[in-house]
Amino acid sequence: MSNYPGYEQPPPTYYVPPNSTLAVVSLISGVLGWLVLPLIASLVAVVTGHMAKNEIRDSGGKVGGDGLATAGLILGYSSLVIWGVGVCCLIVLFVFPLFGLMLVDPNSF
Repeated sequence: MSNYPGYEQPPPTYYVPPNSTLAVVSLISGVLGWLVLPLIASLVAVVTGHMAKNEIRDSGGKVGGDGLATAGLILGYSSLVIWGVGVCCLIVLFVFPLFGLMLVDPNSF
């Protein structure tokens, strides 16, 4: 606060860099990967998340959104892992028993 009236110091201004478009796309795709389009949107989230991380790192502070890209990557990878585990479980539950039946009685197929 100044002793001279009318000469107040202005509040400090902070520069907030704009978010990377790829980071926003990664986050939205990651959410859609859990809700609507499981495999396709999850792959898009992972690819655009890595592209956004590279763009943010190479921008030198001119582009933000690192947290958005990280969230998109986490959502995308976790959805892909869940789907991968699910497919492996289906293979174990349905395909392996068929091989077992073929070994017991090959003429039944």
